[in-house]
Amino acid sequence: MDTGSFATVLRTLFSEIVQGSPDPSARTYLLNRGDAGLLASLDRLSAVAASATHGGSGSIAAHVDHLRYGLSLLNRWAKGVPPPWKDMDWTASWRKNVVSDIEWQKLRDELRREADAWAEVFRKPREVSDVEAGWMAGSVAHLAYHMGAIRQIDRATRGPTAEDEARAEAELRGSRT
Repeated sequence: MDTGSFATVLRTLFSEIVQGSPDPSARTYLLNRGDAGLLASLDRLSAVAASATHGGSGSIAAHVDHLRYGLSLLNRWAKGVPPPWKDMDWTASWRKNVVSDIEWQKLRDELRREADAWAEVFRKPREVSDVEAGWMAGSVAHLAYHMGAIRQIDRATRGPTAEDEARAEAELRGSRT
């Protein structure tokens, strides 16, 4: 199957999750308008906040490392290197619960680099199998799931509420008249 038929939609959704929709007049599909997205939300957190755990759950740092690892595997595949199914260790990313300031900055930089590289994959049409198309579509859903989990862990990562969006829309309508 040629990704050209669906990669544009996936790229749009992926970009909205990662980069947000800071323009309050822009169309959105997943986030409320004016939401800065995942990367900017993570930039608002300190290493201490990113390392906090609640009730035995993974920290935000662990979620970020998990996303970074998954995107790194997808980026390897996109470069023609088969995913190392036998050597993959999904549990390793969940063990990185506590980060220092330097580690937190490095982890966010690595996530940003992997996300940027994956967004580029959506820009170039390619022939993929049904399974590979599933990996591509699943990457967007997976990212959205973890963004939601992160935003449940720490309110500081949340974007504008539906009420905030309604106020912004009313202000836009008022400025057009």
